[in-house]
Amino acid sequence: MKRDMDLIRKILRAVEESAFKPGILQIDGYTSEEVAYHSKLLCDEELITGLDVSSQDGEGYLIEGLTWTGHDFLDASRNDTVWNKAKEVIKDKGGGFTFDILKSLLNKLLSEQVLGS
Repeated sequence: MKRDMDLIRKILRAVEESAFKPGILQIDGYTSEEVAYHSKLLCDEELITGLDVSSQDGEGYLIEGLTWTGHDFLDASRNDTVWNKAKEVIKDKGGGFTFDILKSLLNKLLSEQVLGS
């Protein structure tokens, strides 16, 4: 399955916005398998805490909450203008990127917006 950074952002937002109680998250327009896979990626990267509850019946991921790092990434990506600019820069540079590059770019763009640099 291909990593979808827009889904990553939607999962983080959903966890933050919903006064979230531990549970399996559903995101409109995405399958439970896509959400579970991306939730595991978020946990692996330590942006959320959670537990893989996949079984023979299908994939599932019990999300417990955001970590400090998750809050930081969400704050850096919250502004739609900054988010879209970061995606545009990445696309213009050939489309390939790592998560660390995306975080750095978001932080740079956010700093420029806030500090007017």
